[in-house]
Amino acid sequence: RRWSEQSGEERLVLLLDEADALQGPVLVSLLNQVRSGYTDHPRLFPRSMVFCGLRDVQVYPGPSGIPFNIVHETFRLADFSRAEVEELLGQHTDETGQRFAPEAVEEIWNATAGQPWLVNALADEACSRDEAGRDRSREIGPDAVEAARERLIRNRPSHIRHLEQQLTDERVLRVIEPILASRVDFLSSADDDSYVEDLGFVEVRPLDIANPIYREAIPRILSGGVVESLPYEVASSRRPDGGLDVAKLLTEFRQFFREHSESWSQGFVFREAAPHVLLQAFWQRVVDAGGRMAREYGPGQGGTDLLIEWRRDEGVQRFVVECRVRRERDDLETVIREGAAQTAAYLDRCGAEEGHLVVMDQDEGKTWEEKVFRRSLPVRRASAPDADPAWEVAPDGDSADGDPPETRPILVWGM
Repeated sequence: RRWSEQSGEERLVLLLDEADALQGPVLVSLLNQVRSGYTDHPRLFPRSMVFCGLRDVQVYPGPSGIPFNIVHETFRLADFSRAEVEELLGQHTDETGQRFAPEAVEEIWNATAGQPWLVNALADEACSRDEAGRDRSREIGPDAVEAARERLIRNRPSHIRHLEQQLTDERVLRVIEPILASRVDFLSSADDDSYVEDLGFVEVRPLDIANPIYREAIPRILSGGVVESLPYEVASSRRPDGGLDVAKLLTEFRQFFREHSESWSQGFVFREAAPHVLLQAFWQRVVDAGGRMAREYGPGQGGTDLLIEWRRDEGVQRFVVECRVRRERDDLETVIREGAAQTAAYLDRCGAEEGHLVVMDQDEGKTWEEKVFRRSLPVRRASAPDADPAWEVAPDGDSADGDPPETRPILVWGM
């Protein structure tokens, strides 16, 4: 009020950054002051006020019984376009002389999908937080960006910590859990979708986690300390060529899943997504010893696809692990056929060497022995050119005329 009085004919505009960081009585006090001063603007109160934050001011918890309804307009800062990411990195080059290799620019764009904070944080981590990157005569390459991405997720700076805190919000839970669990039979509300989209966590058309960094950070946050308790010995699972014995690792995971999944999921906030997150936690522990993992959630396909890349003596070993959860109402053979076809399609798309389908049976009426199996399914290209997915399980004794269709074996693990 005093500031407005001193401004004379000039009208005051006040911007409050990180306003949503206020909580409890302090936030209520602020909103009360804004409401009481609103009737005196623009002569004795700011002409306009802007609340900057990660949440819409209209969902702030206002004073009891007094809705905060004096908002004129709300808008969200859009993600950067590919051209804007290139422009931002180019400004760094203009100011310092340090270049980003084209592959590094591509890596930043792919990892962040243009999320402004992530773009800035990832680039800063690569060229300012890393000792080698601080040498401005050195070009920033894709390996430096990949290492910076891992440090960003591990160190959990303020933005990632905010993401962690928001995962306990019921509105966030209702949207994110079905995505992590690859549910195909859920309908989230438009209000919940809009709220989580405004937070920048998801994109709604189609509904998915907003960018690869969030896809990796969310399950790692949720799995917490369970990663450290997972049993595995990478050294004993190496093949002579330095690659991984994936079948041996999945056998070890199956035993761990049998012993601990029920007790661990009891205290898990996202209980429906617990099997998916537990499997990802296992592979995260493996790739921490010398690999990389990419995640794709498929609520439209019902599966979670993991692409694991492992450095070996000659080149990189690449394999796919898909997770499907079979619920009591689902036909097991249908789940297996659809999952195997989806695994083969992903295998084909990313050029991996082998594919594994993990089927977690949630039927409490079955014994563990009834749930456990391992089988190899031949999956072939679909006969219909426009089929979706483009692969299908080959029928027993199939003897199609002409050239046999291309087939790939998918190893199916029941647990």
